[in-house]
Amino acid sequence: MDIKSLAKGLAYVGEAQGKRQTYYIFEGRKHFFVMSFSRAKRNAGNFNIVSIDAVAYIRKRFAGAKGLTSQEVAKRNKRPRLFRTALEALNILYILVAMGEAKVDQRHQATPQLFFNLSG
Repeated sequence: MDIKSLAKGLAYVGEAQGKRQTYYIFEGRKHFFVMSFSRAKRNAGNFNIVSIDAVAYIRKRFAGAKGLTSQEVAKRNKRPRLFRTALEALNILYILVAMGEAKVDQRHQATPQLFFNLSG
């Protein structure tokens, strides 16, 4: 991957609140960046790259789903070239939240997992 082409023209999409931190979403030409600040180190952070195709696939495949977890999305994935792990699925779900196409299901706050409701 070429960092110059990945980062060129990034546009802020929005943010998604996880269990312990906030994730900031930016969109490039072919990828999304999911960024967060480190809770342990000041002035540091992490980022993950997610393809636009993976987000489109999840949006279409799980449209209207309620109470969906990242583990369930990863298990039901039929296109492993787009993403493989529950962490990658979680980043896709955060992107959909930032875009207003999914919401965190607040009825499951007592559990360690996040549950998502996707728009139809």
